[in-house]
Amino acid sequence: MSEPLAERLRPRTLDEYVGQKHLVGEGAVLRKMIDAGRISSFILWGPPGVGKTTLAQIIANKLQTPFYTLSAVTSGVKDVRDVIERAKGGRFFSSNSPILFIDEIHRFSKSQQDSLLGAVERGVVTLIGATTENPSFEVIRPLLSRCQVYVLKPLEKEDLEELLHRAVSTDIELKKRHIELRQTDAMLRFSGGDARKLLNILELVVEAESGDDVVITDDKVVDRLQQNPLAYDKGGDMHYDIISAFIKSIRGSDPDAALYWMARMIEAGEDPQFIARRIVISAAEDIGLANPNALLLANAAFDAVMKIGWPEGRIPLAEAVVYLATSPKSNSAYCGINDALALVRETGNQPVPLHLRNAPTSLMKNLGYHDGYKYSHDYSGNFVEQQYMPDALTDRRIWHAQHSPVEEKSYQQMLRCWGKRFEE
Repeated sequence: MSEPLAERLRPRTLDEYVGQKHLVGEGAVLRKMIDAGRISSFILWGPPGVGKTTLAQIIANKLQTPFYTLSAVTSGVKDVRDVIERAKGGRFFSSNSPILFIDEIHRFSKSQQDSLLGAVERGVVTLIGATTENPSFEVIRPLLSRCQVYVLKPLEKEDLEELLHRAVSTDIELKKRHIELRQTDAMLRFSGGDARKLLNILELVVEAESGDDVVITDDKVVDRLQQNPLAYDKGGDMHYDIISAFIKSIRGSDPDAALYWMARMIEAGEDPQFIARRIVISAAEDIGLANPNALLLANAAFDAVMKIGWPEGRIPLAEAVVYLATSPKSNSAYCGINDALALVRETGNQPVPLHLRNAPTSLMKNLGYHDGYKYSHDYSGNFVEQQYMPDALTDRRIWHAQHSPVEEKSYQQMLRCWGKRFEE
């Protein structure tokens, strides 16, 4: 039995690697390190099927250094120590530290990550971690501080089309058939930017055809996937489609759908912390100031799951999900911080107005620091109008109320304080 198509087409060199030009394109940061022949420890963060494992293998081949791999799902502390001992011996055969690749590093426990720290610090191994989860939540701070984090993106349409044409024109098995890619929109849509999923879909459709002539159309792809909906998702990556449906159902105020998608995740064995974390994010991003209690309840549900465990933890999660789905919605805070970040990137480091500066020394006071500052609590209503934005940005607005019943109170308070500045 031949290997799966996705494995047969796994790139062996950077020239064959598709996507992630911001990291491995000409002049990009990782490409420069690889071409220079030396790399430091880093973590690849991105969704499934975008080339994290492949990139690690290509780097090891390019640098001609020993390559060790561990899966965080199946490896324990003893496995980590055994690999480190083998890596110490492997160092004699290369000027570079052996590479230790850890797939799904976010699943490593604190003790497992602690067992890595010394070897990374001493340069016994160069660590390359791969994760689909935010490393700042899942990787211990001492280890994270010794690793650069590189973000991999879902593959673009052009990347996916290149993969499809490469598959039908170069793969040893597919070349035995006459395959016409008449329509590709459905395959690209179902793949969700995941190269492995895309190739699984292609393989599924081709294998379902009896003759040597295969014409691929959107209708045929949809029909095949309806007949066998899990076949194209061999790596369990439907996980990302379901969490997307879950979040969008909460945002769309549909408690039935939100509970359904959460039940799908629970039945599939999803990590309860993963679900709870997404609920907290949704409370802040989508409910926000329309109902600030939503974030409190979401945090309480997260804490409850950590305290009582599973399966009882499903109950506070369900309570939070129904509460969030049925709450009024506002993303004004989410939009506000995004707009503020965009403004900072656009305008750079604007100086702090003198009256807002801290003045702990007499020199600073003599320079005018803090001079003219008005202490709000000394004034009626605990408010006095004065400038808080940098001089160059005094006319810029960032937060815009969305006028839900709760948020309207905040908006009216701003009108009372600032008048026309906050008129929408």
